[in-house]
Amino acid sequence: MCQKAPDFYLPRDGGAYLSLQDLAGKAVVLYFYPKDMTPGCTTEALDFRNRAGEFEKAGGTIVGISRDSPARHDKFIAKNKLNFILISDETGDTCKAYGVWQLKKFMGREFMGIVRTTFIINPEGMITSIWSKVRVKGHVDEVLRTIKKFQKNE
Repeated sequence: MCQKAPDFYLPRDGGAYLSLQDLAGKAVVLYFYPKDMTPGCTTEALDFRNRAGEFEKAGGTIVGISRDSPARHDKFIAKNKLNFILISDETGDTCKAYGVWQLKKFMGREFMGIVRTTFIINPEGMITSIWSKVRVKGHVDEVLRTIKKFQKNE
C-alpha cells in the first residue's frame, strides 16, 4: 500500500515550522489526534512519550498533529513532559490531505472532526502503514512493533 505522503509546512511547538521534507531520510510516525488536554488524546500522547526512546532506537521520529494552536501545544507538552514534536494544522488542510477530517457522531450529534489516525511514512516519503479510527489502548505498542519490523526489512 505504498503511496506518497502529502507534504506539509506547519507551525510546531516552540515557534518553529516543520515540513515533511525536513524529515526526509527518517521513518516518521505521524499521528493525528482530535484535541490537546482531553483524556484519550493525553493517554495517547503519554504512551508515545513513554516509548519515544524505543521509537528513536528503531529509527522512528514521532510527530503528533491536531488543529490546536502552537501555544496550546506548548502548554500540552509542558504539562505532560512530552518529548516529541507537535504540529498545528489550524486550517485543517493537512488533515484533509491525509483524509482524517471526517464526519463523526457522538451522543446523537454529527460534526466534522479529526478521526484518530496514525501513519508510518518511510524515509523516502511513502506511507507504508495506516491505522484509522484508533483505539488508544495498546495502539502505541502495535505501531512500535510495526516500525521495528519495518527497520529489520530494510
